[in-house]
Amino acid sequence: MGLTTSRFTLNRNQLKYIVIAAMFIDHIAWAFVPTASLLGQVMHFFGRLTGPTMAYFIAEGYRYTRNVKKYAVRLGIFTLLSWIPFVYFEYGTLPVVVRNGTIIAFYPRFGVLYTLLLGLLAIWLWDQGKCSRELKFVGVLGLCVLSIFGDWPIFDVLYCLLLYIYRENPKAKWMAFCGITVLCCMDILFSKPWWVNLFQIGIFLVPLLIQFCYNGESGSKKPVHKWFFYVFYPAHLLLLGLLRWMVFA
Repeated sequence: MGLTTSRFTLNRNQLKYIVIAAMFIDHIAWAFVPTASLLGQVMHFFGRLTGPTMAYFIAEGYRYTRNVKKYAVRLGIFTLLSWIPFVYFEYGTLPVVVRNGTIIAFYPRFGVLYTLLLGLLAIWLWDQGKCSRELKFVGVLGLCVLSIFGDWPIFDVLYCLLLYIYRENPKAKWMAFCGITVLCCMDILFSKPWWVNLFQIGIFLVPLLIQFCYNGESGSKKPVHKWFFYVFYPAHLLLLGLLRWMVFA
């Protein structure tokens, strides 16, 4: 939970809208702004807020949802609905390309909703799985392997799980988070030029944003706040994909 004594506090809805805006800025940059430019670095830097913060809300959502199965099904449905927009945004094509009755290209790539779904399943397995701790580790490892087909692979699965496991221990929670983030930022060391992936350090803003700005309250219960991200995610990917096609065609 955030510190309710902070002068500047945000409820869950407000925080979600902020990181959704950050995601939109990030995706605009991927579509139209060179990553190696200063503008590209700044846009991606703030875009790093979205994946880990949404993982935090998956961990919270698991605790408060009345029905984990429905939660997982909802994520699964919108993962599928986002498949075509995500692939079109990433590659400028459909997930399955058929020519003369033959499949000539197949893109098994999914957006962040897919990885968040796997993160939810990792929490569910860890919390309710009726098997040994060793088998739970194997199951989580399997989910991490499956996540390579999604956005924020491996890391969003681990963020979800660790933020849930250490939910009552802020120090351990954020130490685990930062440990995973260090691994996520390792590609900076192998980048050419060296600073092209420097924007990844923006992930370290997430603990500050949540710990010092989030007040732990949900905000309005209106359905629009629950469904906005699910609808906006595929819609904005499709829009940006079409715009990029019109600009660069």
